[in-house]
Amino acid sequence: MEKTHTVVVGGGQAGIAMSEHLSSHNIPHLVLERHRIAERWRSERWDSLVANGPAWHDRFPNRDFSCGPDDFPDKESVAEYFVAYARKIGAPIRTGVEVTRAAPLDGRQGFRVETSDGVIEAQTVVAATGPFQRPIIPPIVPQDAPVTQMHSNAYRNPGQLPQGAVLVVGAGSSGVQIAEELMRSGRQVYLSVGPHDRPPRSYRGRDFVWWLGVLGKWNADTPAAGAEHVTIAVSGADGGKTIEFRKLANQGMTLVGRTESYRDGKMRFAPDLADNLHKGDANYLSVLDEADAWVTSNGADLPPEPQARDIPADPPCVTDPVLELDLAQAGITTILWATGYALDYGWLQADTYDDRGRPLHTRGVSRTPGVYFIGLPWQSRRGSSFIWGVWHDAKYVADQIAIQRDYMAYQGAEQRQQEDA
Repeated sequence: MEKTHTVVVGGGQAGIAMSEHLSSHNIPHLVLERHRIAERWRSERWDSLVANGPAWHDRFPNRDFSCGPDDFPDKESVAEYFVAYARKIGAPIRTGVEVTRAAPLDGRQGFRVETSDGVIEAQTVVAATGPFQRPIIPPIVPQDAPVTQMHSNAYRNPGQLPQGAVLVVGAGSSGVQIAEELMRSGRQVYLSVGPHDRPPRSYRGRDFVWWLGVLGKWNADTPAAGAEHVTIAVSGADGGKTIEFRKLANQGMTLVGRTESYRDGKMRFAPDLADNLHKGDANYLSVLDEADAWVTSNGADLPPEPQARDIPADPPCVTDPVLELDLAQAGITTILWATGYALDYGWLQADTYDDRGRPLHTRGVSRTPGVYFIGLPWQSRRGSSFIWGVWHDAKYVADQIAIQRDYMAYQGAEQRQQEDA
């Protein structure tokens, strides 16, 4: 049986960051990835995807992207970035190895890690599989309904879909970018818009990520009440731009409210579209207000941008919303669900989950000794699930593993005397 101190499961940004910091502590470890390094960036995202943050910000501190600092790297560039980073740090990554089960050893410290390539015994296990594990499609439309249903993780490009109109459910970053791409390809698109935050892509010459930094929002350690899973509508497409749903409607997209139910070929939507848009506007304007106040209090030389506060009038699909839609009559042949993901730790046997299967942890340290998590949203702060944030979280987790290793290596006086004898 192969043995090592730590097994890291997942070879994406979280696993690579974890490897770097474990190596800095000289902790023997293996990183196991069932596919290729950063596989989800390659094969579970649409072809035109780019990062949602500029290259100067969304990176590890020890390596720049090859593109310009203000560019938004495409998905293949992001994947290659992590491949090059893993090579640079000499990360002991084994690709094509799937972990099927990890469970505590019986009667002694450590874990038995069962993989497609054999069994490994380790003192600690780090789950670095990230937040995008199991695609969620709400059980609204039966699978035998006469319409193609697809999650956003399976979407690649407009040519992949059958001819006809498309209903995109979910107006976060993925949903709105895919909906716009479909509209530009000539499709009739319906976009179901639920509650969301809609930050400015940039303001007064600075990107949104910069404003979050100077306003101290990246370091928020807990979300506002009810805001942990709020949908964020922001885009790095076309060089980065602020999402404005009314503008998309004026270009031909039909906006509808939150998707509620389906029956007899008809989709029904909540009468909440205008309210969702107006609350998104309030979020957008609140960021501008905080930025303006910061400029004033700090005497910063950032030019005013009064036009940023211009919000288009509500288009007809907002003032007279569609509450029921006959899919066949509308020519809708595809429903694309941009409805997020669920966590899935069925492979990790540990007493450290709540009743919904979410990890119970403190900054990635679980309540089961020897089990750690990395790459979770809000793991330690708002920025935890971003590229730069996961690197810092990994440092903390590696420090905790090193501390526990040192405790276990301690020898009492009696034990030292016995060994000396």
